[in-house]
Amino acid sequence: MTLTAAPASRPWLTAADCRLEDLQELLTRSRTDAADYPFAGEVVRDVLVYDGDRVRELGADPATRRELQAELVRALTDGPGLVVFRRAFPDAAVIDRATQAFERLIDAQKAAGQVVGDHFAKPGANDRVWNALEKLALADPEVFADYYDNDVLALVSAAWLGPGYQVTSQVNVVNPGGTAQDAHRDYHLGFLSNAAIETYPTHVHRLSPVLTLQGAVAHCDMPVESGPTMYLPHSQKFEAGYLISGRPEVQAWFDAAHVQLPLGKGDAAFFNPALIHAAGTNRSADIRRMANLLQVSSAFGRAMESVDRLAVATAVYPALLARRAAGAPAVELRNVVAAAAEGYPFPTNLDLDPPVGGLAPASQADRVWQALVEGWSPDVLRAELEAREAKRGTGAR
Repeated sequence: MTLTAAPASRPWLTAADCRLEDLQELLTRSRTDAADYPFAGEVVRDVLVYDGDRVRELGADPATRRELQAELVRALTDGPGLVVFRRAFPDAAVIDRATQAFERLIDAQKAAGQVVGDHFAKPGANDRVWNALEKLALADPEVFADYYDNDVLALVSAAWLGPGYQVTSQVNVVNPGGTAQDAHRDYHLGFLSNAAIETYPTHVHRLSPVLTLQGAVAHCDMPVESGPTMYLPHSQKFEAGYLISGRPEVQAWFDAAHVQLPLGKGDAAFFNPALIHAAGTNRSADIRRMANLLQVSSAFGRAMESVDRLAVATAVYPALLARRAAGAPAVELRNVVAAAAEGYPFPTNLDLDPPVGGLAPASQADRVWQALVEGWSPDVLRAELEAREAKRGTGAR
């Protein structure tokens, strides 16, 4: 991936590396040349648009499929960072049946009085279905099979992540009047605060985008007035982009500089998670803009061994309490917590453990450290961690 704004030898990125002028300069000289992408049907405002029917035809031949996948990798790395497939789902009836299943799930949430959180919008502003993949499978296995037999999804996912990828999905409905998200990058680093992002070395900033592929399937026609996703093509190449996307001057410039393409029912967009983007404001009078947001993860995003972190953390905690009482340095205690407890809050059940008040819930390590600082008893910590684990189950059954 061609990156800019930080020397290759710089081991850490900081907020000081973030200048809007550098991002603007990168985007000014970055253009999408159709000649570089012979399988694409057209280039619209620097976005590559592919015909889903042709993609399925090309993908049927193993050699051509490989060439097409190589082109998609170029598009997502050194190209605009975004590809759109028209008629990714050629049968509108499949989309409609899935939409009906999602609407039933939304209705059930409302009947239960459940208010779901959102990563980049106010809780309750949108209708959300977390873990929609599992919920759809349990509610209507036939619809699930018809939906996920889609070869466009499989082709682009394997191109970016290789085999063994893991699909998750969240349904998002932006109602008329729903306001735009803040411009952002996505999971993993994109969900952290700038203070946390600065603690990760530069090579992790480069690694994060290749662990995930973001996608969105349109479940209705999405004219621009309904607020389809806004993008900055080529912005995934800005190395300090995880630190710059939330800055006020970038947000203001994004509002004027973004690209926003209408989508038809069954179209799909897939993009590098480091692409700066945001869902748009729904200015329509009557369009409930529904998208199934696909987050496809690398098979490699997990450890080699299974470890019962709850058992480890609760076993070690009395020793930590004793060491703190004896005056052990905080840095040493934090090191022990990092080795004993799970330091990352995902995956979790976002229905029961939502990101309300932030982009992510507290991790197990956060809770252990809080307990240590506040002097919780071992029994109180165990009860808290057990309650937290109970929330992490899907609850879809």
